[in-house]
Amino acid sequence: MKRLVIILFSLFFVQSATASQGKDLNQTMKNMGHAYKQAMEATEAHEINKHLDTMLSLLKQSEQHNFKTDVKTESLQGLQKVADVIEQAQNLLTHKQIHQAKQRLKEVDLLRKEYHKLHEPPGFWELLFGK
Repeated sequence: MKRLVIILFSLFFVQSATASQGKDLNQTMKNMGHAYKQAMEATEAHEINKHLDTMLSLLKQSEQHNFKTDVKTESLQGLQKVADVIEQAQNLLTHKQIHQAKQRLKEVDLLRKEYHKLHEPPGFWELLFGK
């Protein structure tokens, strides 16, 4: 009986830890989306740069997430591409090229759409018939 309780407790703990990690990544991505929106709405270079620094910090947190093994490499690649775009935009901001920096940042939204497809749950027909 004691072993059964320990096993059940262990399974519950592992399940809740896994669910918590997914929620943490989800919240981090929401915060990143908010920082992106603020950067796109900002009008001063230093203000935009502040939001981009926030995004880079959130990207570092996201890289620590335990992605599923079948999408881990692609997910980390996507995060690196976003970091590269942000750094390019920051470089443009140092030269006071705000419009060009915002144009570059639009790539972040395209990357978001592309890489979020990796983490979408399977659709009804995929579950029935496979890919």
